[in-house]
Amino acid sequence: MTQDHQTGADIIGQSLAQAGASHAFGIPGGEVLALMQGLNAAGLRFVLVKHENSGGFMAEGLWHMTGALPVLVATLGPGVANAVNVVANAMQDRVPLIFLTGCVDAAEAETYTHQVFDHQALLRPVVKGSIRLATGAVGAGMAKAIALATTGQPGPVHVDVPIGVAEGLATEAPFPPIAPARPGLPLAAALHSAKAALLAAHRPLAIAGVDAVNEGAGPAITRFCHDHGIPLITTYKGKGLMPEGDPLCLGGAGLSPKADRILMPLMAQADCIVLLGYDPIEMRFGWRNPWTPAQSVIEIAPTPRSHGMHGADHMLIGDLTETLAALSHAPPGPRWPDDAPATARAALRTAFATPTQWGPHQVFETLRATLPADTIVTADSGAHRILASQIWACTAPRHMLQSSGLCTMACAVPLAAGAKMGRPKVPVLALVGDAGLLMGAGELATLRAQDLPIVICVLVDDSLSLIEMKQRSAGRPPLGVDFGHGGSGTDFAALARAFGGHGVAVTDAATLRAEALAALHRDRFTLIAARIPRHAYDGAF
Repeated sequence: MTQDHQTGADIIGQSLAQAGASHAFGIPGGEVLALMQGLNAAGLRFVLVKHENSGGFMAEGLWHMTGALPVLVATLGPGVANAVNVVANAMQDRVPLIFLTGCVDAAEAETYTHQVFDHQALLRPVVKGSIRLATGAVGAGMAKAIALATTGQPGPVHVDVPIGVAEGLATEAPFPPIAPARPGLPLAAALHSAKAALLAAHRPLAIAGVDAVNEGAGPAITRFCHDHGIPLITTYKGKGLMPEGDPLCLGGAGLSPKADRILMPLMAQADCIVLLGYDPIEMRFGWRNPWTPAQSVIEIAPTPRSHGMHGADHMLIGDLTETLAALSHAPPGPRWPDDAPATARAALRTAFATPTQWGPHQVFETLRATLPADTIVTADSGAHRILASQIWACTAPRHMLQSSGLCTMACAVPLAAGAKMGRPKVPVLALVGDAGLLMGAGELATLRAQDLPIVICVLVDDSLSLIEMKQRSAGRPPLGVDFGHGGSGTDFAALARAFGGHGVAVTDAATLRAEALAALHRDRFTLIAARIPRHAYDGAF
């Protein structure tokens, strides 16, 4: 296509392709038809989903596997409103989502009201920025949006595209992409004081999170912890930054009170806390200001912190890998001479050991033992996620995907779909509660349409278990949480078959193991409905 015949939509597509986007997800409407054509002309594959929220999660799952810039498309009005949940999730989970929305031209909006409202006003609280493209500056606007989404802590950026801008001829040349700013080393004085605190530490403890994942700092963190005898706790999003079979790795924390009762006393024994790309947006109330003035706190982060959840004595703004290399030191002697981290690690294994009776522990333990080590697992929000995140051991980051900051439901299946698109030869498993699957059941049709043979394990107890547990603990009646009793709820196996997949119900570990193995060889999705007893999560986490 010559420059004389380019439209604004063509420039949008070219800008995204140059930035590494390979797919766009969403649901079309009349206001985005030209936009979709421009994306297609630039080589982006459009994936039709059944709900805009699912499209955003699929885009995220693909990004985790390939690094492709996530792109979500929605038409004006209800399409935009439908996507607010996943956009807010991208903001809290640090996902560089480009959210393209169609809108009517400004002059038309003054005299036409059907489905028209201020998209930017709705979205500004949950995005890093919102840009309305204008004729003559389409490329410049896209370059700004992409740079903002990918710089510092990644996050969603909204791009409102008027119909006239998308359809109109554009005489401008595509704007060259703006290279995202990357932090280097912190200031020398700050490094010096932090290193002095580490040199004096006999019981240092590290906590790593989502920023370390986004920086690809897992190998550097593992080396640093091994070289200096420092045990590591991660957030759920940070699982696998250090292989969880490593003796120094204490696994994921932040949502399980049972894990907190083991890890927080250990943290209280530490004389130095080292925060490595740790973002407390994933954590529970108990993680607000969890250390004392007697403990020295060193924090390494890509951007200044304004969350207010905790403070730090030594704030190092810089690249994690480079900064850790600069903090290398000779330990003052054997660290943790009482081997308290190993004791805590053993206590965690005991606390989450699988009981003999059938239930969620056996489901997760069986699947972990049956499926290959490189399986990508996604977890929906709910009681099952908290337990699964303690049981499921990860050997690398991004091997367990979930909504950690927003903790929104109906994310696991679309995250798994996007991950499978990115790594088609790797097994992908979605762990989801029955309520979460029902919330997004339409995406089973997307799995079949896109030929995505993922495995879905649904924990069936006909209840919003986590909420019901909270009601009981507060002495409240179980209102609005139950949706079937004694097997009278949804027949999930039949539902899977209706959507063109393989569906089966299981109630024991042997059958689950056989079905999981068989699922690895199917060319369509498999849904395993694991019925568990009522109140099976009591005391589990």
